[in-house]
Amino acid sequence: MKKKIKLLSVALGVTGIISAQSVNTDENKLANKGYDVVNYFTTHTAARGSAEFSAKHQGATYYFVNAENQKSFQQNPTAYLPQFGGYCAFAVAKMNQKVPVDPETFRIDDGKLYLFYNDFWEGKPFNTLVPWLGNEAEMEKLALSHWKALKDN
Repeated sequence: MKKKIKLLSVALGVTGIISAQSVNTDENKLANKGYDVVNYFTTHTAARGSAEFSAKHQGATYYFVNAENQKSFQQNPTAYLPQFGGYCAFAVAKMNQKVPVDPETFRIDDGKLYLFYNDFWEGKPFNTLVPWLGNEAEMEKLALSHWKALKDN
């Protein structure tokens, strides 16, 4: 596991580029790779939204699958925003770094949305949700502690 964490840290040297952002967006300021943050809560699935149903919040653009989700977000965005700016919760906790996520790898716990990195490294799958779940309470405490300093760096 430590080898994978170090590899993830080294391989994602791009975090220096994106780390100046407190919200994980692409070059067009699109948050969550266009996935609907409300949909996680309403259907418990990850689904891409569209530009037709979009909203801006704190400089980021969010896409939604329908007008109802768009309206729900506009009425109370903080209820739907992912924790740690939409960066990988595990990476914030264990690596003290902002790492991109796979928007289809998520967890809702206590009314909060957590997103995770899930991709291949050295030809092997590495889903950070798995170690997160192994010690969720401690991971969340670490992530909250690290995020205070990370969010503005």
